[in-house]
Amino acid sequence: KLEEAFQKALRMVDENVNGFDPYLKGIDEEELERPTDKRMFVLAAALKAGYSVDRLYELTKIDRWFLEKMKNITCFYTVLETLDQSKLRHHLLRQAKQIGFSDKQIAKAVQSTELAVRKQRYENNIRPYVKQIDTVAAEWPATTNYLYLTYNGTVHDVQFPGWYTMVIGSGVYRIGSSVEFDWCAVGCLRELRHLGRKTIMVNYNPETVSTDYDMCDRLYFEEISFEVVMDIYDLENPEGVILS
Repeated sequence: KLEEAFQKALRMVDENVNGFDPYLKGIDEEELERPTDKRMFVLAAALKAGYSVDRLYELTKIDRWFLEKMKNITCFYTVLETLDQSKLRHHLLRQAKQIGFSDKQIAKAVQSTELAVRKQRYENNIRPYVKQIDTVAAEWPATTNYLYLTYNGTVHDVQFPGWYTMVIGSGVYRIGSSVEFDWCAVGCLRELRHLGRKTIMVNYNPETVSTDYDMCDRLYFEEISFEVVMDIYDLENPEGVILS
């Protein structure tokens, strides 16, 4: 779903953002008219306050299809805020995950903690599926080692034999930053390969060496957060974990 991908993308760009958060910025119609890196959060605030899709289209010129998807997120956020965790039923928790809410984001809405939401999610067997990124637009079967997690699936695309070594990358960095921290991850992967170990890389910057297809045996393009890293760890059951 676009909602899931959109909220994941917002968290990847800034580790201090929980998702499509309506409380990060106030409503300012001038900001809605000017595209900036913060306009999404002004848009979230406007949707939460009841602005119509048509009015927001006039201000932003963002296609109504995308605005409707964003509205789905804010409407569900409002539903979550009416609940406490004891009233967060299985179907609501699953739906929240399918439209991209993180455990931390859900916890904030229902006045609970990330660990409590995670515990409830596992008790209800609400866990992500591992899918392969299709680099050939379904023209042929996907055979890449590029992987991601989604709650909008029914089966895994890969098996989990264990015995991998998992390397956690450095995540986002801005233009102008140096990349020596990524080279640490690359050096680690190469040394592990030299030792004959199979490797898993968790990172999400596509313009860096550690996310090249030939650097590791499995590459998860995923958020580097407690929730996601632990989900991958539980699925893969690696022999070891290295923080770069």
